[in-house]
Amino acid sequence: MKKLIILSTIILAISLQSCVQETHEKTVTFKVDMNGLSTVENVGLKGNFTNPSWKVTIPLTDENNDGIYEGTFSKKTATSSIRFKFVNQKQYELKDQPNRTLQFEYKPQTLVYEATFDVAKGKTIAH
Repeated sequence: MKKLIILSTIILAISLQSCVQETHEKTVTFKVDMNGLSTVENVGLKGNFTNPSWKVTIPLTDENNDGIYEGTFSKKTATSSIRFKFVNQKQYELKDQPNRTLQFEYKPQTLVYEATFDVAKGKTIAH
């Protein structure tokens, strides 16, 4: 009985160690087209990946004045996806619609996510 308990404990310890996922560097450039909006102010994004979740606005900027706001962020993570929405004047886009989702592969990645504010469909480009 004692050997069975020890063997079970060893098997459990090995299986728990193998469940830990390796983290990978994810670099994402978010781009949101704000052209056509009458007031554009405090553009950013919020999501489940900030700390605290959905409370922090990550600012996006339009350095070349083309109406497309962007920001690049990197994080080492084992997360398989993130959920987010763009914000303008502290107001969320896509009211009463699902959050945007960005899926990750289990490897290091550099991605560009392009969207138009308040238009649900965006596109992801791998680099």
